[in-house]
Amino acid sequence: MNISLNHLQYDEIWTFVLKKQGRLKPQEAGNDRIGDQYLFVALDEETKLVPSFVLGKRNTENTEALMDDLARRIVVPDLLLPGPRPLVSTDGWAAYPNAVDGAFGGGVHYGTIIKDFTESEQPGRYGPPVMTGAVRTVIQGNFSRWDICTSHVERHNLSIRTFLRRFTRLALGFSKKLECLHAAIALYVAHYNFCHPHGSLLGTPAMAAKLTGHPWALEELLGEAE
Repeated sequence: MNISLNHLQYDEIWTFVLKKQGRLKPQEAGNDRIGDQYLFVALDEETKLVPSFVLGKRNTENTEALMDDLARRIVVPDLLLPGPRPLVSTDGWAAYPNAVDGAFGGGVHYGTIIKDFTESEQPGRYGPPVMTGAVRTVIQGNFSRWDICTSHVERHNLSIRTFLRRFTRLALGFSKKLECLHAAIALYVAHYNFCHPHGSLLGTPAMAAKLTGHPWALEELLGEAE
């Protein structure tokens, strides 16, 4: 697709299909289509576009699938040519460094940020944890480590949990089939990118990324899907 994006942030958000992992029977434990699932999301800091996502178990294969899919969609300059390179920021999930190297080689700047949290002082089981520090590490490239950030994609997780009932905690809107969950996510991402004006932009993320010149109506979105 050759989308020009400057700073890609990655994160994973948890949900489950049919039942939580801890409630699987022994004969169901090897079934990757039920139990805990993770939505791997890439989000561009500047345009707020979600150019790619992968749904499945939190493992190396799905991490690499996300990076490989994104490498086919964005512009990565040739190593022999001068010019700016995209910055990739991830958390400390161990599969990310090899996945970034396998998909992009030296074509991107890459860094990780590992945040430390402590228990919330607010009473109740679901009080938000308090961030006490962060360790930023430059993995490859020549840039300031202070540019490494995953805050925007983490904020987008709130949007996912708000607008996708299947990700809302303590609710009965969970999926019973992996295909249904994937379809719901695909529709949400398409609507988010092309239809819903972003509060920090003059239009939609797709407009900011120069993929379209106007916000799409649902009829246009569903017509493209057909």
